[in-house]
This record gives sequence, structure tokens and C-alpha cells, in this order.
Amino acid sequence: MPITINLTPELEAMLKEVAARTGKDIDNYIVSMLEEKLLPGSADPRKREAELLQQINLGISQEEWRRFFHLAERRDTEQLTPEEYQELLGLTNAIESANARRMEHLVELSILRKMPLDKLMEELGIQPVSNGN
Repeated sequence: MPITINLTPELEAMLKEVAARTGKDIDNYIVSMLEEKLLPGSADPRKREAELLQQINLGISQEEWRRFFHLAERRDTEQLTPEEYQELLGLTNAIESANARRMEHLVELSILRKMPLDKLMEELGIQPVSNGN
């Protein structure tokens, strides 16, 4: 039996983005989320919340951040070698991947806690980063 759900454009965009990152189409992603949440035998919500909080706090190491900022500074002063440029690209990709995973976990936690994502981020002290635009 088909079910129609009206989503805000923001939630729809977020679901599509997270589904794409998991390699699923949006319908299968939503079904898997509902199955995890509603089927008997699903994980204890408190345990899952603790796992999500742990994952949200993961990222790249302090050494990788130091190296990233050093290379970004060299890039900005046009002193970056081709090898350093490749290293900077790799670190940039690692940071973006870590941030994407973090957002996935934040979205799941906001759903688990039944609260808007922006309120959850505020509660956790996570501030969105502006790119200056």
C-alpha cells in the first residue's frame, strides 16, 4: 500500500543527500531507516544514541589538521609543490568524508531524539561553518 509523506524541502534534500552517500535510492534508504527503527529486535535506542555520539566526535587527527593548515597556508602563498598539492587534496577529501559521515550521524541522532537538526547541533555545541558567502 503506497503512503504519501509531505516533507519540508530541507528534509527532503537531506534525505536524498544521505541516501546517495550510502549508495541507496531515497525509497530504499527510508525503508531501511524505518525497519531499523520500528522492527522488533532493533537496537536499544540508548545504545544507538551513545554509538552515534561517539561517531559524531570522530574526525581527522590533530596532526592531520596541523598538516592541512600548513599546506593550505603554503597554497595561499603560492609555495606549494605538486607533491604537497596532492597531499592537500587527499587531506581535503578526508576532511570532507569525515564531515559527511558526521552529518549522517547527526541526522540519525536528530531522528532518534525527534528533534530538528539545528536544535540538536545547538544542544551539542556544534556550530555550522560558513565558507564566507
